[in-house]
Amino acid sequence: MTALVPCTDAHFAWMLGGEPPGPELRPPPGGIEAPPVLEMLRALLAEIRKSHPVCAWLMVEGEEIVGLCSFTRAADGEGIPHIGYGVAESRRGRGHATRAIRLMVTEVLRDPNVRGIGAETAVANIPSQRVLEENGFAKTGTRIDNEDGEVFVWRYAFRETYGR
Repeated sequence: MTALVPCTDAHFAWMLGGEPPGPELRPPPGGIEAPPVLEMLRALLAEIRKSHPVCAWLMVEGEEIVGLCSFTRAADGEGIPHIGYGVAESRRGRGHATRAIRLMVTEVLRDPNVRGIGAETAVANIPSQRVLEENGFAKTGTRIDNEDGEVFVWRYAFRETYGR
């Protein structure tokens, strides 16, 4: 059963070769993500934490971390933060992201100032698109990203749909 554990800066320090923040979690074979990606996420989340203290989670199965999910942008003036996620290469294709994003949506929408959630996927990233579709996100358009080229833009509009 997939669970989310709030991911702190101490977790990032550990994933980058530091001391573990506790004995209860272990990385998967091959690690969670490449160090440059972890370093980029760590810096990005340090900024986002200024407005959203809990903005990243470890995806955990048992005692093993199988991936990460987090905000990629703080909520904008419309109350829409953006999210991203990744599963360790050795643990892909097992439904971890789908289950984790279902849990993450619940966590993010606990904030009464959040009115929806945005996400983006590369046009060729079919598995990531399925994760969002299975969790109630709707494709709202495309845009060109400097790194990924054409991306689909997604939105989960809970507050507008259900009046919360």
